[in-house]
Amino acid sequence: MHVHRTPGGPESGPTNGPEGGPAPEGAGLAALERLLAGRDVTVLSGAGLSTESGIPDYRGATGSLRRHTPMTYQEFTASEQGRRRYWARSHVGWQAIARAEPNAGHRAVEGLRRAGYLSAVITQNVDGLHRAAGTVGAVELHGGLDRVVCLDCGRSSSRADLDRRLRALNGTLFVPRAALNPDGDVQLPGAVVDAFRIAPCEACGGVLKPDVVFFGESVPKPRVQHCYDLVDAARALLVLGSSLTVMSGLRFVRHAARAGKPVAIVNQGATRGDAYATATVPLPLGATLTTLLERLTTP
Repeated sequence: MHVHRTPGGPESGPTNGPEGGPAPEGAGLAALERLLAGRDVTVLSGAGLSTESGIPDYRGATGSLRRHTPMTYQEFTASEQGRRRYWARSHVGWQAIARAEPNAGHRAVEGLRRAGYLSAVITQNVDGLHRAAGTVGAVELHGGLDRVVCLDCGRSSSRADLDRRLRALNGTLFVPRAALNPDGDVQLPGAVVDAFRIAPCEACGGVLKPDVVFFGESVPKPRVQHCYDLVDAARALLVLGSSLTVMSGLRFVRHAARAGKPVAIVNQGATRGDAYATATVPLPLGATLTTLLERLTTP
């Protein structure tokens, strides 16, 4: 664990280990326990929280950005071939996303919320696993893969319905050893993509898009403001499993730090927000959050 002395008072965390190195594991858990014990903590979660559910992250040691380029909003809207590429790859990847279940980290976050330690949960993930764990009020900053929206008429529909339509048009595609990406798609041979048939909006015949924020697309301003409001209302911010590489998440860390609120980051690897944190803890999320829940709720 590394601790930075930014405004936040005594609860900011313990000192570093000897000669400025990482503090012992126990010190990291103690700092997180003190942070949560004060209650009114908003969580910001990232892809690292879902890796234990079998969904990879973008930027970790085995992150998918090391092997593929995600679909951008500009590419998706510019051509039918771009949309065919997305929907073919996503049609295969959706099977794994739909089967994924909340892991110990998601369940512990919900346990901490129910016990009154968390005031809000904001997630950068699009896998819906916080909702599946019972955190129905989690703000999905980048949307959710289980919803589809028409770019022409604005109609919203379920991904399960679209999946049935795509299977009727294309069958259930199976690609052995296909590597799932965090945005729910997989690599496919060009011939499979070229032959794939995409489905239009049932209401108007328009272009369907997953209800997620693609790379190159902006998060809706009202959603961003809502997240700022949740951070403002909280006493502290706890980041779980995010490298904070993109501004959509980093801005909330900066905002909390400017307001003098304690910021703790639990992530296995350096993050872009470390300089703003009162404590950085490189521990595995599932076990760490489960231990914290047990410590805080056991009489």
